[in-house]
Amino acid sequence: MRLKRRALTSSMAALLAGAMLLAGCAGGNGGKTASEAPAEPENTDTPKTESKYVLGENPLDFTFYGHYDWYTMPPWGDDEASKWVKENKKVNITAIQSGGNAEQKLNTMIASESLPDVMWMDRGPTVEKLRSEGLLVPFDDYLDKYPNLKEWLGEAGINMLRSEDGKLYQFPNWYTSQPNGNAGYVVNKKIYEELGSPPLETTDDLYNYLKMVKENYPNVVPFEPYLAKDGQGLDVLYSAFGEDVLTRYISIRAVPQGDKLTSIFTDPVFRESMQYSSKLFREKLISQDAMTQTADQVKEKVNTGRVAVFASSSPTEYAMNAHALLTAEDPDAGYFMIWPIRKEGLDKDKIYPGTYTQLGWNVSVITKNAKDPEAIFAFLDWYTSPEGQRIQMWGPEGKYWDGLEEDGLTPKFTEAYTEDAEGLAKFQALTTNIQWTGNTVYIDQAKAKYESTLPEEKRNWSTRWQHEITWKTQADATEFINLDPMPDSEEGIIRQRVEDIYLEARAKALYAKSDDEVLAILDQAEADAQAAGYSKLLEFKTQRWQENLQKMAGN
Repeated sequence: MRLKRRALTSSMAALLAGAMLLAGCAGGNGGKTASEAPAEPENTDTPKTESKYVLGENPLDFTFYGHYDWYTMPPWGDDEASKWVKENKKVNITAIQSGGNAEQKLNTMIASESLPDVMWMDRGPTVEKLRSEGLLVPFDDYLDKYPNLKEWLGEAGINMLRSEDGKLYQFPNWYTSQPNGNAGYVVNKKIYEELGSPPLETTDDLYNYLKMVKENYPNVVPFEPYLAKDGQGLDVLYSAFGEDVLTRYISIRAVPQGDKLTSIFTDPVFRESMQYSSKLFREKLISQDAMTQTADQVKEKVNTGRVAVFASSSPTEYAMNAHALLTAEDPDAGYFMIWPIRKEGLDKDKIYPGTYTQLGWNVSVITKNAKDPEAIFAFLDWYTSPEGQRIQMWGPEGKYWDGLEEDGLTPKFTEAYTEDAEGLAKFQALTTNIQWTGNTVYIDQAKAKYESTLPEEKRNWSTRWQHEITWKTQADATEFINLDPMPDSEEGIIRQRVEDIYLEARAKALYAKSDDEVLAILDQAEADAQAAGYSKLLEFKTQRWQENLQKMAGN
């Protein structure tokens, strides 16, 4: 539906009027004497000091909405982190829940002109639609007054987030300036060693190993691709068939060739990877319910050790906890990670099973319903600061950390950090759904510095493999963000058609009875997509991609 344009609220009007007043009074008298100078409403010889909101001086209350079907914001103040923020920074946040139907909820709030103060959502068309209808507050006037975002994200990242009007409306979550991510392959240690620890480097190695698992462990899933309907392990396998191939190509449904984006259906790497995945599926080496299973079902299989190889965009999330459960019962059990699988003949150091972007995951926007948008921005900026991140990740000072290192940033972790790893995991499980402004570089550097001082048996399982494998094998895909058109545009309608064609084709290809049938399915998908206007969509995405490259180059 078409969004209604909203006028500025009275508080925003007052804010702008105040800014104009300050701007008019900021200068001197140009060297003229008092009698020569134009009359001023007040003495301008004394320099003006720009007011700045101080978090914690006065109570700050605002509403928050997470624009996801799956998301339910926990009660603010129930966990130790938000309780500390509520008591020490005087911030109280009231949740507005999606009720499992985010699109309907957002449309209802727009129609009734009752948008929340802050919305947490994906970058892209929805944000731009809200912006174009004048519903969002720009942040440009706040960036220098509250400098944490500018310091940790940098000008280049901020410029990538700017909208078509040149202004910044989005506060990013888990942004970064260094590689991060967890995509890759996790292997069941006990099964692997019982089968003689064979090589697991190439696609042929993997195929042979999965056959051994099937023959010797009938109750174990040889290859677990997590939620295949979302890509996941299938996308990871895609990366094995080409050097410098990014899994991001799958998500944008396009592959770069020179300075243009071309069809995913005709991409030789994609076609070969789908033949390989289909072969594994036909021979029952992949979960036979891969396209329909739930996350909880996968978690249960991983936790009980009934998976030989587990691949996804973040297998460490489940494997870390499962490793602890299995090794507690049997020291020889558990999981470990391997270097990404590759097709024979390819350079192992040019295989990337996952990607990251400098802008991270999603964003928070402030709507013009907010009574004091600057105060909310000040909170978000503090929330992404080292202090804010420490509270969210490791709780208030005293239990898991006590004081700071000489750099004034890195927490001094206590023995409880390792001795009460289970308690810390439970704490972070509670706070993960209130981490809206994650500062990846700060968190990763703080963890890495401390973990490097520990003996291997005391290191966090996930952190160890991040340093040894995953962070070394994730590719920067920042140039491929924000390529999607507005949903109600001509290109947006084409995109939805192509998306439907792609999802159907991938499912059919996985269930295909032969390699030739896989290719026939992809050929038909290409013809259907072109008939739906795919070439026009690719032209649109190419233009957006080239614009991103210009922005990243500082142009």
